[in-house]
Amino acid sequence: MSESDLSNQDQKALVVFTPSGKRGRFSLGTPVLDAARSLGVDIDSVCGGRAICGRCQVIPGTGEFAKHGISSDKDSLSAFSEVETRYDSKRGLKSGYRLSCQTKILGDAVIDVPESSQVHKQVVRKRAEARDIDINPLSKLYYIEVAEPDMHDPSSDLERVFLALQQQWDVDDVAIDFPLLSKLQKVLRAGKWKITVGVHGDGDKKIIAIWPGFHDAAFGLAIDVGSTTIAAHLCNLATGQVVASAGLMNPQIRFGEDLMSRVSYVMMNPGGDVEMTTEVRRAISELGRQTTKEAGVSVDDVLEVTLVGNPVMHHLLLGIDPIELGGAPFALTTGLPVKVRASDLDLDLNASAQVYVLPCIAGHVGADTAAVILSEEPYKSDDMMLLVDVGTNAEIVLGNKDRLVACSSPTGPAFEGAQISCGQRAAPGAIERIRIDRETLDPVYRVIGSELWSNEEGFAEAIKSTGITGICGSGIIEIIAEMFLAGIVDVDGLIDGSLSEKTDRIITNDRTFSYVIHAGEQTLAITQNDVRAIQLAKAALYAGIKLLMEKLDITQIDTIRLAGAFGSHIDVKYAMALGLIPDCDLAHVHSAGNAAGTGARIALLNKEARGTIERVVRQVEKIETAVEPKFQEHFVNAMAFPHKVDEFPKLSLEIKLPEAKPAAEQSPSGRRRRRRK
Repeated sequence: MSESDLSNQDQKALVVFTPSGKRGRFSLGTPVLDAARSLGVDIDSVCGGRAICGRCQVIPGTGEFAKHGISSDKDSLSAFSEVETRYDSKRGLKSGYRLSCQTKILGDAVIDVPESSQVHKQVVRKRAEARDIDINPLSKLYYIEVAEPDMHDPSSDLERVFLALQQQWDVDDVAIDFPLLSKLQKVLRAGKWKITVGVHGDGDKKIIAIWPGFHDAAFGLAIDVGSTTIAAHLCNLATGQVVASAGLMNPQIRFGEDLMSRVSYVMMNPGGDVEMTTEVRRAISELGRQTTKEAGVSVDDVLEVTLVGNPVMHHLLLGIDPIELGGAPFALTTGLPVKVRASDLDLDLNASAQVYVLPCIAGHVGADTAAVILSEEPYKSDDMMLLVDVGTNAEIVLGNKDRLVACSSPTGPAFEGAQISCGQRAAPGAIERIRIDRETLDPVYRVIGSELWSNEEGFAEAIKSTGITGICGSGIIEIIAEMFLAGIVDVDGLIDGSLSEKTDRIITNDRTFSYVIHAGEQTLAITQNDVRAIQLAKAALYAGIKLLMEKLDITQIDTIRLAGAFGSHIDVKYAMALGLIPDCDLAHVHSAGNAAGTGARIALLNKEARGTIERVVRQVEKIETAVEPKFQEHFVNAMAFPHKVDEFPKLSLEIKLPEAKPAAEQSPSGRRRRRRK
């Protein structure tokens, strides 16, 4: 072994893999694939690292990543190798991609594993909810027969198209989107003067699509741009039917898991906002291709697009620098609805398709919250309704037809599996349900991809292809709640080390304790730090809700709706047991599904809904948690399970909450020591 090799072994580089968030220090010269495997990062490879299969592709991050404390650049990894060059020439590598089996670590680095390289691909749980929507879109199709040109009539082809619309459909005052002018004559002659036109608008009408002959396919895309996932629903504009849905991970994750990390990336890396804008637009174009292909139609048949997202996603999508959203007073460039063409956003759709971006409410309460309000209609309710869209940034709305207040709360990515030692995104192999025996303290669980519980016959065979890879968001809520209800964790979130005398599932972990869920090729355990991460996230959420309740001077909530992919899959009983949400009759606590996506569909399919939400968002009162003096007090009280001060009488009717144990310190031996006064 050479001196340089020995020197490299002595030096360690910090490597962070996204979107999993897993990190570790590795000797210089370690192949990226080896580093990923040692951390349990989900990355595919079937050729044994010989650069044949090409499945282990990764995207190296470049720039300053403040959250990770890393400066990652081209010198952090080895140069493009001959093997990669050969693979690129034969099979092609996307710009910026590397083969992880051939790329070596030379310094601190942030490395993204794209979905295409993951074995257990993300399950994007944002399906279209069944919903009655009054169908009245802004874009409609008209089949017309146009008079042929005549030497005695000097009118142009376009004028005769306008005349046909007026005479045959009573549609007048029409313009045409400029790029279509160059196609008009060819389409007219190909259709032998019979064409179909797509017209958008009410007052100011505009032709946005033309086809030769009869054409009856008009579609729209409703897209929810989340910070973690992007979901798209392709709808028939005439019937409202969702003909195809697709979702993918937001590729911006490699620039930062949470919103402020992405804003920080822009602050520290000039041009970083342009990078993220390009990535999210590419992702939306890809979803357009996926959904139209699934439905068997052309992207040219997409006449309208509605888009929703939180303020940072909103600004980056529109190509607006989000830096002002990173600090007080959190000023939006615009909170008004935005109306542009697909080509203005570089979307690979019908260039003249009309894009409508729903209005934002305030600096941290975005168009996605406006869409949730449009979907759930608290502004029509007599009851006091709480809407909670749980993501990396929780957005909260409370009120009824008399008054609506809203805020955002920085919950972070813990609810989605990040910052949890064995956490992961929802994917086959991830634990999503769990129960703990109150006597033996042994768990049983269910994983994504199988309906069987771990103690049922056939479970091992059912999960053979996926294995047990980690715990997703809904599973994390259940395991922490079950640990609390079983007495493994006390009201202050402390894992009871004395229980190590009762079960070997309680193990020492440095100066704290962990609870082992699954021991095998990959041991899954909940650590004290994991519990603390959930406490911090849920305390931020509950504190935001308490501020809104105080603003409305109420102590009880009648109805709770949990929106978003996370809210759709958690058991509301466990959410309340942990104190994510206030006490409420469990019969009135429901998942709203992908309410933001539903709101986007309503705005797509009903033109009056756009005016409604534009009016309502101007009436919502925004509460800024960052400047509220009582937020910290509420936060501290909400750290306890389920809460330090608030009682949960309605929840107590459904489940038995454990009695508070005396405060104590623990030693790794498991013995409790009374605190000295």
